Amino acid sequence: MAALWKVLASVLLQALLCPADEVTLKPKTARKPVRLFTDDDLQSYNGQEEGKPIYLAVKGVVFDVTKGKEFYGRGAPYNALAGRDCTKAVAKMSLDPEDLTHDTTGLTEEELQSLDSIFKDTYKAKYPIVGYTARRILNEDGSPNKHFQPEDQPNFSIKDEF
Repeated sequence: MAALWKVLASVLLQALLCPADEVTLKPKTARKPVRLFTDDDLQSYNGQEEGKPIYLAVKGVVFDVTKGKEFYGRGAPYNALAGRDCTKAVAKMSLDPEDLTHDTTGLTEEELQSLDSIFKDTYKAKYPIVGYTARRILNEDGSPNKHFQPEDQPNFSIKDEF
């Protein structure tokens, strides 16, 4: 314990005696910018091309599911989910082509709870977030949605993402 105090006192003394113009601050490491994916962008990460990452989106959050290649890769059981926002399909635990969409209209309360659980306990717990779907932040014409509030999105809370 005495050694720790000695080190702290030494550091503090150096800081006090060092002229202000010699103090250098280390800048924070820059984070990777958030990437926005259009439907076409996301489609190119559908697991069909060997060596390319596999992405899918749930609730507008794009996950890199490459490490789950045996589930999402070419010929894998859940490959239909890859390369798209498959929110409704995840909520319904469905691979029906009409459910492979971001639109959650018509889901039951039980399906919405299932969606939230799978989003949190499966995708967020296992796979890195690589971006967001453009529709989460942009208007249909591509302009920024100045009034975007995460709470406006069905079944989405930004605090759940980070």
